[in-house]
Amino acid sequence: MKKIITFTFCAFTSASVFATLPPLTPEAKEAKALADAKTAYAGRVGAYQLCQSINKVADQYRVPGTPAPAACVAPPPFVAPVAAAPAAK
Repeated sequence: MKKIITFTFCAFTSASVFATLPPLTPEAKEAKALADAKTAYAGRVGAYQLCQSINKVADQYRVPGTPAPAACVAPPPFVAPVAAAPAAK
C-alpha cells in the first residue's frame, strides 16, 4: 500500500513540475529539431549497417542455387533541417 501511495504522489508531483515549464524558445525548438533529425538519421544508418551484416551472414549459409538476399539501400548524407522563417505580422 505504501508503494502505491508513493508512486501516486511522485506521479502527481512530476506532472505538476512538467506543467509549469515555460514554452520553448525558437532557438531551443531549432536545437530540438536538429537533435531529432540526427537521431532519425542515426536510426537509418543503423538499419543500413544491420542489413549489411544480415546479408553477410545470410551469404555464408546460403544454399547454392537460392536467390541472394535483398540489396541494402544506403541512406543519403545527413542534411540539417531548414529553420522555418518567422511569420510576418
